[in-house]
Formats: sequence, C-alpha cells, structure tokens
Amino acid sequence: MTLAVLMSRSLIGLNAPVVRVETHLANGLPAFTIVGLADAEVRESRERVRAAIQSSGFTFPCGRLTVNLSPADLPKESGRFDLPIALGVLLVSGQIDIPELATQPDTLAGAPGLSHWVIAGELSLSGVLVPIAGAIAIALSVARNQPGATLVLPAESADQAAHVPGINILSALSLRDVVLHLCGKQSLRRACLKAKSALDCDKREINRSSPECMSDVRGQLIARRALEVAAAGGHSVLLTGTPGVGKSMLAKRLRGILPPLTEQEALEVASIAAFTGLREFTWGARPFRSPHHCASVAAMVGGGAKPRPGEVTLAHKGVLFMDEMPEFDRRVLEALREPLESKEVCIARANVKIDFPADFQLIAAMNPCPCGWSGHIVRPCSCRAEQIERYRGRLSGPLLDRIDLCVQVAQTDDAWLDLPKGEPSVSVRERVIVARDRQYDRQQCANSHLGPAQIETYCTLTSTANALLSQVVHSYRPSARSIQRIRRVARTCADLAGSDLVTTEHISEAFQYRLQRG
Repeated sequence: MTLAVLMSRSLIGLNAPVVRVETHLANGLPAFTIVGLADAEVRESRERVRAAIQSSGFTFPCGRLTVNLSPADLPKESGRFDLPIALGVLLVSGQIDIPELATQPDTLAGAPGLSHWVIAGELSLSGVLVPIAGAIAIALSVARNQPGATLVLPAESADQAAHVPGINILSALSLRDVVLHLCGKQSLRRACLKAKSALDCDKREINRSSPECMSDVRGQLIARRALEVAAAGGHSVLLTGTPGVGKSMLAKRLRGILPPLTEQEALEVASIAAFTGLREFTWGARPFRSPHHCASVAAMVGGGAKPRPGEVTLAHKGVLFMDEMPEFDRRVLEALREPLESKEVCIARANVKIDFPADFQLIAAMNPCPCGWSGHIVRPCSCRAEQIERYRGRLSGPLLDRIDLCVQVAQTDDAWLDLPKGEPSVSVRERVIVARDRQYDRQQCANSHLGPAQIETYCTLTSTANALLSQVVHSYRPSARSIQRIRRVARTCADLAGSDLVTTEHISEAFQYRLQRG
C-alpha cells in the first residue's frame, strides 16, 4: 500500500469539521513532509510521530513520506493529528495487517474496517497517548454529522466524551494498543463514565449542596424578589447601593436558585470547559464567572491571534458577575451589547470566522457615586455633582437599555442583626423551576429569549394591563427595546404567580425595575 486515508477532526471554535489525513510513501531520499495549512504544532508532529513509532516497537520507513491534511484551506492546529498520521505511516509501510484491506491494496478510503472511524490523539515520544482539548466538541460533531461512526480518543479524553449519547467511543492508552486492535489481537476498551455524574442525578438535586444560600441574606426583600424574577426568566440584573449592603452577596447566590441544566445544556457547558482546559469543573453545574474590572476586551468577549473564548462564553448557560461595573473599560462594557442581545459572539479574522456561544445571565453591581456614599443615612458623600454624573455615565444608555432589572439595594440599619434568616435557596429554587417549566411548556424557551413575534403571542395582557402599559409609554417615552423587556419581565412575574395573563400588578412590578436605573 502506498496511500492511506484516515478521518480525523479539526477544531474551529467549538465546531469540529472533518479532516482527511492522507499519507503517501514513495521512493526517494528520506523525507517527511506535512502539507495542508498546518501550523507549528502540527508540523512538529513529525518528530513526535517518528519517536512514538520507534518507541512502540515498529520501524519508521525509509522513503519520501507526504502527509496531506485535507481540505487544504482549513487551518489545522494542535497535536490531535499525531495518532492518525502515525497509523497512516504504519499502514503505508505495511506494518499493520488488516484483512479488510486485501481487496483495496492502494487506498484505505472506503475500507470496511476503517471508513467509519474518526481518530484523534496526541502522542508522546514513548508512544503513549495524551489527552486532547475539545474532545466533547469533537464527539458532539461526530454524533451530529456521522451517526454510526466510531471515535478513537486517548483514554482521559474518551471518558469525557462518553457523556455524549449516541456515539461509539473507543479508549486507547497508546499507539501500540490501537495497532493491536486493528490487527485483531486485542480490543480497545469502550469509553464509559468514570462515576455517576450530575447528568444522571435528579435535576432538582443538582447544586442543592451549594454553600452559598439565600438564607444568609437578612432583609433586602426587594432585592431578593428581583433575584427570584431574574432567575425564573433568565433576565439580566444591575444592583446599585452603598458599600457593604450585600450586592456581591446577593449576586453570588443567584446561581444557587437557577434551575438545573438540561442534558444538552450540560454538554454545551462541558464542551466549552474541555475546549478551554478548565480544571475546576463540575458536571451539570452552571458556571459562575467573576472577571476583574481590569479585564481586556479580548478577555471578556474572546479574541486573540488564535481566537479563544472569553468570559461571556465561559459563562454560557451560567452567570457572569461584573462587580464595580463602571470601573470596567468603556470598550469592554460596549462589547457586551451584542452578546446580551444575540447570545453569541462572532470573531472574524482574515482567514477564519468563529462563532462562540454566549447565552449568559449578567448580574452587575455598582456604587451610587465614586466615593460610594451618596444617599447614605450617616456618612456624607464627598463627590461633586459632575463627578457623580460622569461616574454613572460610564454605563451608556444602549447598555442600560439591555439590562432588564435595575435594583436599588436598601441600606442596612442597626436592627438588621435581629432580623430572622431569609428563605433558603432550596425553597426559592422550587418556585423558579415551576415558573421555568411553565415557560418551556408554553414557548420552549425562557422569557428572556422571547422575540418580538413570540412576545405578541405569549405575553397576553389584560385590558387594564394594556391600558397601564400605554400610559407608561405615553408618560415616560421608553425605547421600543425597553417596552419589550418590560413585557418579558412582566410575563415572568405572571409565571411566578401561576397566571396565564399578564395583569396590571405584573406590569407595575416590571416597570418599577426599569425606573430604578436612575
């Protein structure tokens, strides 16, 4: 055999397009060339493959070896092509004896034993396979586009990808194990979950053991109610108040009252975590990201020479907490406007365009002024009027227009220590789950995702509520976006109340959250 063709997968963002690894051996001076828009990591695989083949007890062939990664115009990166390249070298040099290849001596494409295989893995110099990034994203793409295919991955990566249903995944420890499997001398282990994951648990039990409980918050009934509404409908929140009133404390407890992830959502979150190499990750748990206010635009929304996901993507299906929001760079804040609307980030480069998911729930906190004490009962504010205006002006109108709930967190007094503990997160979460289930039964999405046509269909107002909304529009002249968001929040308030119709009470509550923008 002079030509072998194996199938692998590249990784462009979270998409995994097909790559044909074509290996050709010809007579001539010894040479090993890799073509097909391969970056430095892929080109370096020549030395890894050579050493791995020799360390595994095989012979590296003498001759002119050419490896083509097709399609040629698709960028290739990382060491995941090591394993298919090494297998291709062994096939063209006749060191792998597969009975199915007897009828096709010149090509491996279409061979019964390997035509449906997708192979990815990085080799160490000893021939041992090491984990690769993006294993879950690759498995999702294979399951979606190649039903019935067999995916071969390094052992650790295979156990991660085993969460993806409907795909046969084989776990390999070394190059030699894969070769012995091909020759029929031993079988590779089928990948399986190491232990019971959060995906296998009752959905109401996920995150129940979170140490951050709403019962720690004493008083703050308005802020607690706003957080419950936000959790039920997936709405964004801005908390404003003097230092120490509990803004950060409330924000950190939002994740504990959110409904659990569905299986598909958990796979999306796990795919992002595997792609970025996050070590601290729990299956089935919603992410909580809290970037420092010195974060750059690329760190927040993604970017770089080789585009990587930013915080908005790492917070996908979870919470993005921005403490001291006005202290963030203006460009960072304005970069959030598109993801808040479209729920995704599109990063364009000269030769590639990558879409990262960004369906996050924003919760932000800010002080009322630069010194923080404006409106405090005892401590005087030292800021001039123009300083306060400039400070609040750091949050532009278009950005504030995209935030559904703006809440003034009340100041505490001397009696707050005597207040009883608040309602625990478990009880609040039960109401949130019921409200969210109503939304999915009615419209198959959370209220925050409703489009204009869906709002007209599902946000049915009573006659008095419609009259109140018309009065609000006439008196305050809110933008069209604000009106739509008022109706979404009112729909969530109605869902929490178990009402099919949006009443004046629900419109009033939703409008109050818009008025508190200041």
